[in-house]
Formats: sequence, C-alpha cells, structure tokens
Amino acid sequence: MRDSSRSVAVVGGGSWGTALAIHLARAGFQVPLWAHDPERAHEMVAHRENRTYLADFRLPEGVHPSSDLEQVLRREDLVIWVVPARFCRELFRRAASLLHRRVRLVIATKGIEPGTGLRMSEVALESLSMVPKAVAALAGPGFAREVARGDPTAGVLGCADPAEGERLQEELSQGSYRFYTNRDLVGVELGGALKNVIALAAGVVEGLGYGSNTTAALMTRGLSEVTRLGVACGGSASTFAGLAGMGDLVMTCTGRLSRNRTVGVQLGFGKPLSEILEGMKMVAEGVPTTSAALLLAQRHRVDMPITTSVEALMAGKISAQEAVATLMKRPLKGEDAWN
Repeated sequence: MRDSSRSVAVVGGGSWGTALAIHLARAGFQVPLWAHDPERAHEMVAHRENRTYLADFRLPEGVHPSSDLEQVLRREDLVIWVVPARFCRELFRRAASLLHRRVRLVIATKGIEPGTGLRMSEVALESLSMVPKAVAALAGPGFAREVARGDPTAGVLGCADPAEGERLQEELSQGSYRFYTNRDLVGVELGGALKNVIALAAGVVEGLGYGSNTTAALMTRGLSEVTRLGVACGGSASTFAGLAGMGDLVMTCTGRLSRNRTVGVQLGFGKPLSEILEGMKMVAEGVPTTSAALLLAQRHRVDMPITTSVEALMAGKISAQEAVATLMKRPLKGEDAWN
C-alpha cells in the first residue's frame, strides 16, 4: 500500500517517463508509473527494469508500474504526463474522470499536436472535464539515461501561476536534478518542442559530413527561427535563451543520445524517413512536430526556412544536399534581433 502523502504519478512508461520515475523514487516519493502496454508493465514489475526503453537501470522499490490508468491516477494530486504528443488528446479524455479534482498537472511531453498546432497544455484544457489546480510544463536539457544515472541536471518548470510553480520547484528539485521556474508557459512548451526540429537538421549536417562551422551556424539560425515563432505565439524571447530554448537545443543537436539528431543523421545519409522510423523503438517527436510547427508559422506569418527544408527533406521532395544549397542561397540580410 503506497503512501499517497508523498506520491507522484507518472503517466508514460517510455524512457523519459521511466527516468523521471527513478529520479522521484530516489527522492523519496512513491511513484505509480503507467505504461500503455500490459506486457511492458508486467516486465517492469517482474524484472524491476524497463528493458525495452531504459535498459540497465534498476527501478527503485518506490516505483510501481501498472497498465491500469485508474489505479495509477487514483487520489493523486500531482501527475507528471510523459506521453507522445499524438496520443495525448485521447489519453487526456480517458483520464478526465479519473483525475483528482485539485490535480496539479506537469506536462513533460515535448511536442505539438499534429493537425491543430496546439501545445500540450492547450490539448489538456480542451480534453479534460475539469480545470486542474495548476498546469506546468517540464522542459530543459535532460537525456533519460543521464537522469536515471544521476548526472547533475538542470530543468525548467513553466507555470503561469508563480506560487504553484515555486511549490512544484521545491517538490521536484531533489538530489542531482535542479529546477528553475518560469512564468512563460507558452515559451517553455514551444522551446521544448521546436528544438527537436532543429536537432533533425543538425543530424543531417553530420550525416552529410560537414563540420563544426556548419553545425554552429545551423544551431544559431535555428534558435533564431524558433524564437521568432515562439514570440509570435505569445512567448518571451528570454525564455528561448534559457534552459527550455538554448539549453535543450544544444543538448539535442550535439548529444549522441538524441533520437531526433539520430534520425537526421540517417536522412543525411540518404535514407528515406519511412525506413528510418521502421527501425526505431522510441518516438522522435521532431518528426510530427515539423509539420505542426509550420502550421503555426503559417498561422502567425513567421518565416522558418530551416523547418521548411526539414519538412521537404522528410517528405522526399528534396535531397539533403539540395536542402543545404537552398538555405545557403537565401537573400542576404543583417543579423538584427531574431531576424
């Protein structure tokens, strides 16, 4: 029987959800962990390890895997949501009648809903039959394996309610994981999602065999267009200079553990997207986020040349070499703020 007074539910049994569950259990929380696949949940219970998504890390005793959503959410007033963006709406609807009426919802999904361009907090508010006490977004640089290993890590909690944001900060900042607060929920969510698109492009750069000059230029101009869109959507430019923007961008564009960068490398080698995705167990959120980002860009009349090139490359409309050539031939301009 778990102690609900020191309990945090985690919805999503992939690598990131499992790593967060491990962190929370080490901090002394009881952590009911929901996995959509009953076999995966049973495996985690039997072997105390998520062998499919986060192998070689033992689950602490405080982690309680289950595929029963009602059992995981029952009586929980703090829920961390770590479900791929394209499944969030359906699962929010399933969870609506199960959530505590004063639940605090922390969304750690880094994506935008395909087809609507909605951020995950917007999807939640549309799908739930109640208004949570607090809605926050967890972002910043954090590879699952490094968090599970206990490497010193810094993240950011975006929450429009500063008091609730500080309360979440106090609860979740434990041991090797330190959180900062930011009232800019819009910017934190978009920074966490859009950097995945730039990471795809960074992978393409490596796949083509280019060096540090190209990568540095790509990341800098990528941050510029991510910031332009974020500000147009109501976010603050300063948010994109912080952990949810530049911090996560640097990690995802350069780190060997980045799924999105890995997909980009294969695209740079000339492999078709369908073949790349067939060989992956985990979700690369940048793939569906690219079209969602361009939907937002069109809606707000924001120019996003790198994102446009990534979409065309994934669709097989241009080659990686053609994508680079198109970007290099764009009209010359000054480097004014976010130009």
